[in-house]
Amino acid sequence: MVRQLKLRRIGRSLGVVLPQAALARLVATEGDFLTLTVAPDGVRLTRANREFTPSMATFAALDRRYRNALRALDQKTRQARACLPARPDP
Repeated sequence: MVRQLKLRRIGRSLGVVLPQAALARLVATEGDFLTLTVAPDGVRLTRANREFTPSMATFAALDRRYRNALRALDQKTRQARACLPARPDP
């Protein structure tokens, strides 16, 4: 589905009205929270996962505290993956 949406003034902000088909695809109704994610090709709109938000807040707190340990773990993971044979394309 490709559709142009018009930005509208809502108070001091700007917003868009999502068509019914988009809401059905998101499985979203009035009062639900949506997550806007910046992606390399633009932005992505998904229905918010109520369990994800507290988990992400916990990760953000731990990320600051254990930044060096997480960076070292990431480097070791990348090194281990580099040693694995390449997977064939499906």
